[in-house]
Amino acid sequence: MFFLTKNFSILQLKRTFVRNFGIVMTEEEILRLNAFELRLRQLLSLHRELKRKYVELEQRLLDKENECEQINARYVALETDYVNLKNAKTISLTDGDVKNTKEKLAALVREVESCIDLLTNNEMYE
Repeated sequence: MFFLTKNFSILQLKRTFVRNFGIVMTEEEILRLNAFELRLRQLLSLHRELKRKYVELEQRLLDKENECEQINARYVALETDYVNLKNAKTISLTDGDVKNTKEKLAALVREVESCIDLLTNNEMYE
């Protein structure tokens, strides 16, 4: 950018020199010089605009990368929580099922024993 600006300044200086010190230029040379100056201004303007867009896109890219990292971190945390909950549920179901099963079996055994006692008492009276 500095190089272009410096050259542009030199061009303006030469143009001013040519006009102020009476160096004769043809009408065609003046038109070409004006056209060149206009194109150079447009090019510099375009360069500034592209540079501004580049900086803006760089910032957007950094923002998106940060957002992606946060989402990945959240995903890993949720996946870990899911695995932990899944394991805890498996363990709690196993403990609870065993306890319930033992209680049911104990109740069934008592019922069978009471039935056997009743049958035994009935046979004695017959």
